Amino acid sequence: MDSNSDGIGDIRGILKKLDYIQHLGADIVWLNPVYKSPNYDNGYDISDYYSVIEEFGTMADLEDLISEMHKRKMKLVMDLVVNHTSDEHPWFIKSRASKMNYYRDFYYWRPVRDGREPNNWLSWFGGSAWDYDDKTGEYYLHLFGNKQPDLNWENSRVREEIYKMMRWWLDKGIDGFRMDTINMLSKTPGLPDAVDDGQDGYVFAGRHFLNGPRIHEYLQEMYNKVLSRYDVMTVGECPKTSTDEALKYIAEERNELNMIFPLDLMEIDYGNSDKWDPISFRAAEFKRIINGWQLSMQGRGWNSISLMSHDQPRAVSRFGNDSAYRVESAKMLATLELTLQGTPYIYQGEEIGMTNVVFDSIDDYRDIETLNYFNNTSENHLDRERVKGNPQAEQG
Repeated sequence: MDSNSDGIGDIRGILKKLDYIQHLGADIVWLNPVYKSPNYDNGYDISDYYSVIEEFGTMADLEDLISEMHKRKMKLVMDLVVNHTSDEHPWFIKSRASKMNYYRDFYYWRPVRDGREPNNWLSWFGGSAWDYDDKTGEYYLHLFGNKQPDLNWENSRVREEIYKMMRWWLDKGIDGFRMDTINMLSKTPGLPDAVDDGQDGYVFAGRHFLNGPRIHEYLQEMYNKVLSRYDVMTVGECPKTSTDEALKYIAEERNELNMIFPLDLMEIDYGNSDKWDPISFRAAEFKRIINGWQLSMQGRGWNSISLMSHDQPRAVSRFGNDSAYRVESAKMLATLELTLQGTPYIYQGEEIGMTNVVFDSIDDYRDIETLNYFNNTSENHLDRERVKGNPQAEQG
């Protein structure tokens, strides 16, 4: 909702829609990042955790939103993005200034190895997970875009700065956090190579950064130092996490998180584990995945129910029929979400059965992962029109 006619939805626009959201029956709103950001990756590259990005409004606008939501007995959950920052964050600017800087160890800096990157890790967005910096002659790690350097959670000073920031927001009155890629904070010590079966020598190294060796230690510390002191809700984004591993995050006696997003359903149509090579799937497999989470969590943990997000195509286009049976598909999927055990997460537009958008030109896309994939396939002479038509890129 755009309140000032500049073409960009904003916080005051959300304020105008609070009664509508409440009418739908939703009593919690989760905002994607609204912090100050160069917006390289839709706000998931934060340059100041304590400020609001100008395009969305001001801190006063956000404070009004918190107040108006609380008047309606609604709650506000903010996105917590602490695996990485923007390369324009003051910590990183100081970190790259010299090898002896106080902030150098806030990030993963490593020397050149045999004329190349420190290891063979593949970035989630394609290409190497390392970028070379001329100023100090070393590489820094970025599991996502090269403008999103990873924070070094091994450094206790980093953790204390994050906890300080979380307390600041909770004291302002927000009601919890959705935690972005939270199971990626802990990396294998030494950052070793992954088994070399990837593309161009770069390999997906999830075993070295997903559900890593100290992740539960970090989250229990976060709980003890921050979350336990407030009446709040937490939900973690945890890619490639099994039901057994999920219980380590959300079992009540563990004192970590309330919920995580189970993402294996989101990979049901990935061909060769590649979202850009979608394959058909059987309804029985869809059912098996959902049943697996429902039964595994029964009496042991709490589910989050979601069929789409800012990272995924529209559910009606992906799991239903978005032309002749759009309305029927949307109602069927909504019925499924609202009758499973767990907390349903309804992505904006999902309540009206919104479908994928298809742009005429690649220039109209702003998603870094989509653009990187398109550019890479073009360099490798793949069919550009086929790439443009890939439903994984058609988000809107």
